[in-house]
Amino acid sequence: MRAKDCSRLLRGADWHDCPRLGALSMAEFYTPTQRLLQDEFETRGLADRLVDAIVTEELTAEQTAFIHGRNMFFLSTVDAQGFPSASYKGGAPGFVRVPRSGSLVFPNYDGNGMFMSLGNIEATAKVGLLFIDFETPQRMRVRGGARLLCDGPMLAGYPGANMVVQVDIERVWQNCPRYVHKMHAVEQSPYIPADDGNVKLALWKRIDAVQDVLTKADRAEAASIGLISAEEYETRVVRGDG
Repeated sequence: MRAKDCSRLLRGADWHDCPRLGALSMAEFYTPTQRLLQDEFETRGLADRLVDAIVTEELTAEQTAFIHGRNMFFLSTVDAQGFPSASYKGGAPGFVRVPRSGSLVFPNYDGNGMFMSLGNIEATAKVGLLFIDFETPQRMRVRGGARLLCDGPMLAGYPGANMVVQVDIERVWQNCPRYVHKMHAVEQSPYIPADDGNVKLALWKRIDAVQDVLTKADRAEAASIGLISAEEYETRVVRGDG
């Protein structure tokens, strides 16, 4: 079954029709204001060399493996008014998948209902992704055009997800990791969906003051576990038990 595209409009050009980077001028990668700062700090030559050396339009096998090894990334989106938003996305290692070198997909799990990032994707389709390895400091940027998939085999492959985001890659490049702090993971989030799609109820959904705006299913589960006050929730979050 073909996946349903949740987006209402087709925005911009077909990303797959984009020529290889080597056929593009630097003006098509850098903006005029970026060029002004490069000239002011005498880095235009360096900036051009970096594009030639590290910026591509698709993922290499090594970059694909790097993405498949991550259990989190940072997502940037832009709303209809031009304001950017940044969010953290986490899951089990490999939750971001690369079906082919020019695209990647990731799931949207249960959140707070604001739909900031996905609403922005619906409005402008432009996304940026930052992948970081904190244990062996490395980082990689991806940008492209995104769309929301509401059903089909892609969504079925992510138990516990309510939508999948498909990104058609426009540019990808790796950055120097010198400012990445070296850290080690302690444990994975207990809220990552299980293989059967079951998800632990978010702690904030047990707050008594929000029960009237939850779904019937969430209200019933919260009641069965036990309600808490907003103050108790804040206390548990501060001690790392959120």
